[in-house]
Amino acid sequence: MYSWAKGYVEHMKKTSISFTLNGDNVTAEVPATWTLLKTLREIFELTGAKEGCGVGECGACTVIVDGDAVNACIYPVLEIEGRQVATIEGLADKDGNLDALQTAFLENNGVQCGFCTSGMIMSAKSLLNEKSRPSEDEIRTAIAGNICRCTGYVQIVESIDMAANKNEKLGR
Repeated sequence: MYSWAKGYVEHMKKTSISFTLNGDNVTAEVPATWTLLKTLREIFELTGAKEGCGVGECGACTVIVDGDAVNACIYPVLEIEGRQVATIEGLADKDGNLDALQTAFLENNGVQCGFCTSGMIMSAKSLLNEKSRPSEDEIRTAIAGNICRCTGYVQIVESIDMAANKNEKLGR
């Protein structure tokens, strides 16, 4: 296919989607074949969610959709219409104060190379939104879909527990 024709065909396949992204209503024109991850990174320039495996196995791309942690690399973008999406970039408040999970990961050395961190935090955030004081087993289950090649998960689990304790003391 000629390059001009390929561009024309791609343009024809674009669809308008509207959803809530980190608390803001957004609309975008996207190719129907794109994933949520590609849309977040390419259209909205939110690069916190990473593509690790591209098949939903590593969790580096985890975001929260309507309260549930999902693998954005395999989530069809057209299914996001009308939904609420939260990314790592949306966790800090409007004044730039980090979420308790982000702070706990920093304070407890739950971050190593950082590649898996946003996915770990988003999986943990989904858990803590559902259950404010999870057990260690519940924490481990919640992050089971997230692979970290740098740690033994000890500091990660401790960081999530630390954030839960902090939230509990603050009455959240």
